[in-house]
Amino acid sequence: MRALTIRQPWARAIAHGTKRTENRSWPAPVKHVGTRILIHAAAAEDRTPRHSDDVPRALTDGIGVWPDTRSAIVAVATLAGCHFDEGCCKPWGMDGYFHWELADVVALPEPVPAKGALGFWTPADDVVNAALVQQTGVAW
Repeated sequence: MRALTIRQPWARAIAHGTKRTENRSWPAPVKHVGTRILIHAAAAEDRTPRHSDDVPRALTDGIGVWPDTRSAIVAVATLAGCHFDEGCCKPWGMDGYFHWELADVVALPEPVPAKGALGFWTPADDVVNAALVQQTGVAW
């Protein structure tokens, strides 16, 4: 199972909000489209959040309510698809980026501590198991 590290506040907007598009400068690996992935909250916050007035107030309103978890797996999602921006996926999709489409997002009741990595990465088996047991009750 693969994981994707996302800086805050975007990781919590995926786990606890309505963000279902992750913006990347590179396309999602085709072999992973349609599979379940882990959403990892980075240790650092996005210092240059690029959201416009179109981003729902839920992002700013929810920040005080949503947990500000860092360096942990916070959700499991399906990587449902990927396409290059065509002026779509508003308000979350950014112009000029690949939009990784996320579906069936399930926030974990207890974040699983893990050191992240750049890109799409493979967490240790114990991290994957700890996340999946919370989501399904069954280890990987």
